[in-house]
Amino acid sequence: MKNLCIFLFLTFSLGIFSQIEDPLQWSTTVEKISDTEFMLVSEATIAAGWHLYSQNVPEDGPIPTTFIYDNSKGGFSIEGKTIEEKGVTIEDPVFEMKIKFFENSAIFKQRIKTISDKNTIQGIVEFMVCDDTKCLPPTEIALVFNLEKGKSTRLVSKTSVASGIVDNSGTNKLLYGIKTNDVRFSSLKCQDEVKSNATEIQKGQKSLWSIFGLGFLGGLLALLTPCVFPMIPLTVSFFTKKKGQNSGSGISKALLYGFFIFAVYIILSVPFHLLDSVNPDILNEISTNIWLNSIFFLVFVFFAFSFFGYYELTLPSSWTNRTTQGESSGGIVGIFFMALTLAIVSFSCTGPILGSLLAGSLTRDGGAWQLTAGMSGFGVSLGLPFALFAMFPNMLNVLPKSGGWLNTTKVILGFLELALAFKFLSNADLVAHWNLLKIEPFLLLWILIFAALALYLFGKIKFPHDAPIKKVSFSRIAGGLLVASFVIYLASGFRVNKETKTLTPLTLLSGLAPPVGYSFLYPNECPNNLDCFKDLKKGIEYAKKVNKPILLDFTGYACVNCRKMEEHVWPLKRIDTYIRNEYVLISLYVDDKKALPKEEQILVNRTNGGTRKLQNYGHKWANFQTQFFQTNSQPYYVLLNSDGTVILNQAVGYTPDEKEYAQFLACGLEVFKASNQK
Repeated sequence: MKNLCIFLFLTFSLGIFSQIEDPLQWSTTVEKISDTEFMLVSEATIAAGWHLYSQNVPEDGPIPTTFIYDNSKGGFSIEGKTIEEKGVTIEDPVFEMKIKFFENSAIFKQRIKTISDKNTIQGIVEFMVCDDTKCLPPTEIALVFNLEKGKSTRLVSKTSVASGIVDNSGTNKLLYGIKTNDVRFSSLKCQDEVKSNATEIQKGQKSLWSIFGLGFLGGLLALLTPCVFPMIPLTVSFFTKKKGQNSGSGISKALLYGFFIFAVYIILSVPFHLLDSVNPDILNEISTNIWLNSIFFLVFVFFAFSFFGYYELTLPSSWTNRTTQGESSGGIVGIFFMALTLAIVSFSCTGPILGSLLAGSLTRDGGAWQLTAGMSGFGVSLGLPFALFAMFPNMLNVLPKSGGWLNTTKVILGFLELALAFKFLSNADLVAHWNLLKIEPFLLLWILIFAALALYLFGKIKFPHDAPIKKVSFSRIAGGLLVASFVIYLASGFRVNKETKTLTPLTLLSGLAPPVGYSFLYPNECPNNLDCFKDLKKGIEYAKKVNKPILLDFTGYACVNCRKMEEHVWPLKRIDTYIRNEYVLISLYVDDKKALPKEEQILVNRTNGGTRKLQNYGHKWANFQTQFFQTNSQPYYVLLNSDGTVILNQAVGYTPDEKEYAQFLACGLEVFKASNQK
């Protein structure tokens, strides 16, 4: 076993910088023996210099070739074992044992007997291939045997030790009608092509800074709560007026205290980077998970009523006791535990805000890094005041005194939490196709919530910890009028757009509210009353028929930037003309939880190694995007020729600039027309 581990480690390490290898292809055929008996034949075609190992190898040897036939629902019985050819048996110098393997080709046969009218049988083959210097990682490939037609094919190609990219050609052909090596870039170029790589990098940096800003704002809101605000003068006084130390030492300790507050919140984001490295799609899968979004809804409602004052949220007292004990350590360690204690005791106020930040970041394309950016902003704004007031203690005199305004701030946050709760319930409703929380009830709920907030600010509604209001202050009147204006703005969402025959989308609610086409009164399957396809094969078939290029739209029901593009960029006249008249729109939803047909629920290889089973349409289209275009962010727009095999120009992601997006569409159309004239 030791030899095997060393060998695999060395070959993998040596292969990191190697070129992509393509050593093995699988094909399947079916030999009919009688009306109920068949022979399932799996044939491996092996590249020169490579070899495939037998099903039977000694212990501590290489990975054997293993076949598994899916009979979970019955329908057939396996007769005997899988038969293999004679092969070659040698004394292997690497594994130091006699091993049987195959060169050039290998045929494996399995006899079955059908019990019902079964058309296809699915299986999996696990194998490892090696040459004289290296081995490729063990691989699992899905096989399909068609009992009706007698033959089906599964091919394996382009296996890379370096990147883990595996192109399941046969699987892709079955699912999408094309293979990755069928798709190529056009040799023609337009003059004004949008360069997506640089654009995406700039947008990504801008996005991280915007999330940092939102986190910073969240930290400022947390500062204005009863759990944190009174702690500022107390903590600063502790550092700057402690006996036996000079002011410089107190300031340095306060600065260190502020830094440790920042560090505590950064540390909270680290586990999500570990999840992101295991599977790049996992944060997207988490953010669109039906039950997790439903749980977020319940948690946010729970947070909201905590902010209203009906109960307090606290972490276990044992946590506080342990961190308080750590403060007695003194020095840097003691200051760190002071910061950790603040994070724990202020949880009843910071927890709901952090929950909003966590849930919001998980629904974005940046995943773990955007969560870290948000946590950084939160930690900076929460820790900075302690450092600043320690450096300039006279500024404490300008701080407002604690009072009823702190509880008012907390209640306002409660209303915001309640509104956000329905955003997560809407996510679950969209991806699960419950058809319950469509645009009309969503707008009505938000109108009720913010109307109640306006009444609260006007002093018409009270909560448990509110002090008696003798006179409504100017700030509350101004805030109430601002919220009342927002209620009127929400009501304007019920206006009908005659051009698109949908309700009018509200800019401020892009990504928060359901799509306007998701409606009881004016339902529309496609944005802006466009004609679109949600199936790749059908869309390509139609594009061939009308000889138009394809706008491939990778989108998501819970994708904020997708909604912004569909509701505020696509309706623009110049953009709408291109999409409506010049392109065939194919929208593929990567978070659609609708189950795939059984014959498409098959194993595929992940782009970062390992395998996954496609279970729903979201899995299918996410796999298509990563396999064919090596990206997993949405929105993502690809322009193809009418048969879907030629990429007309550089794909783009979120492109809110009208001129830039129109240039992208015009470029693809120019290349398509030029290629048709050749």
